[in-house]
Amino acid sequence: MKKIHLLILRSFIRPFIVTFFIVMFVLLMLFLFKYIDDLIGKGFEWYIIMELMLYSSATNVAMALPLSVLLSSIMTYGSLGENYELVAIKSAGISLGRALYPMIIAVCVLSISAFIFSDYMLPVANLKYYSLLYDARKQKTAFLINENVFNNSFPGYSIRVKRKDADGQTLHEIMIYEKGQDMQSNSMNVTFAKEGVMYRSPDNLSLILRLKDGIRYEEKKAENGYDPRQQLIRLRFHELVQKFDLSSFKLARTDENEFKSAFQMMDLKLLNKWKDSTGNLLNIGLERNYSLITPYFKYFGIPHKTSKPIKFIPGKANYLKNLPHDKQISVIGNALNEAKGVKDQVKVRAQRYSDLSLEQRRNRVEYQKKFTLSAACLALFLIGAPLGAIIRKGGLGLPVVVAVAFFLIYYIISTIGEKFVKDGDLSPMIGMWIAIIVLTPIGIFLSYKAANDSELFNVETYNKFIKKVTAFFTKKTAQ
Repeated sequence: MKKIHLLILRSFIRPFIVTFFIVMFVLLMLFLFKYIDDLIGKGFEWYIIMELMLYSSATNVAMALPLSVLLSSIMTYGSLGENYELVAIKSAGISLGRALYPMIIAVCVLSISAFIFSDYMLPVANLKYYSLLYDARKQKTAFLINENVFNNSFPGYSIRVKRKDADGQTLHEIMIYEKGQDMQSNSMNVTFAKEGVMYRSPDNLSLILRLKDGIRYEEKKAENGYDPRQQLIRLRFHELVQKFDLSSFKLARTDENEFKSAFQMMDLKLLNKWKDSTGNLLNIGLERNYSLITPYFKYFGIPHKTSKPIKFIPGKANYLKNLPHDKQISVIGNALNEAKGVKDQVKVRAQRYSDLSLEQRRNRVEYQKKFTLSAACLALFLIGAPLGAIIRKGGLGLPVVVAVAFFLIYYIISTIGEKFVKDGDLSPMIGMWIAIIVLTPIGIFLSYKAANDSELFNVETYNKFIKKVTAFFTKKTAQ
């Protein structure tokens, strides 16, 4: 490999790594902003949050990688053009195509790696991410006792605290309602305390309330079964310790096998296997629909021998007019009953067919996504590299604006295409590849302009063109 190729690769690798991690950081912040209410205040260990952030970062690669390739390619060739290095390369007899040669190989390797990642690693990351996020969102909050609110976090208890100190552990004017062991009875125990201290046990399995200067009221049935009267017991205490079970507040993990049926958790082999099995179900459903409806179609609904011949005129709706009035009512009633029977037979099966068709389209969407990630890297590089050579600006100024604009075009078109595929308005092949189809000709056009030293973004060129057009119309008007 020539030194010029090594120079270009070194100029590309550094901004690519920097922009990739910047984009990943921004997407990770968006994830935290979205789920901050579901994660904060639930007593998670630090490694649970880190694990969730790691899996979230893996799922964001599909969006971060194409944007990083586009932005870094614009920055690389824009910096080379701004420092007149592209001019030196061309003056040495090396065309822009040859200057792009090492970058094309690098992006192709990157695209292959993206395909391997999306087929082998991304399904595992999605499975871990969505299962852990599901468990985290359904976890109970760790803020067990709030001020001036009846807290029902613990089953069988209702706790009210009038005031909490700044340390979050010292409580004042505590009221605890405790339901009796016999849930069928209306008995209830009530505890009042002027002050208390709240803390967790060393094994983190219990919440301990150490109450001071209080009174406790207990209601319970009499010990003699024949005596229906209840007993009221009043206890005064100087200090009382009460424990509450925290086992329900620990993160309980759901079996990951319950999430494996989602298409995001499947590789190409499993997606094709699901498609084949669903296709067989759809074919079997159509055959059964035909066998169910066929008996309702009567080709000879009129007796072979009639006392009065009936005249049928094709193309005119006068068949019923040839029948007596009572026969007309009977025929219409029988037709309505048979139509309702057909509708009832088909309605449920039609809904099932519609659901399976929707699932099949979603399956094909995930299947095509395995390939569009790699193709997007190539298409956006084909735009970014010549665009950087044309604008001749490096750094994080103009290249960022241009890169974000083209990436938004790619993202919006791909999102609309995916929606049309799921709605059944486009085939999966067209809908998922329409963004690549639109951007590839733009990349080829920009490559042609860059190879011919086009002044595509030169303002003076457009000013000259506008002046010529204005002068031409002014002359025509004067004549």
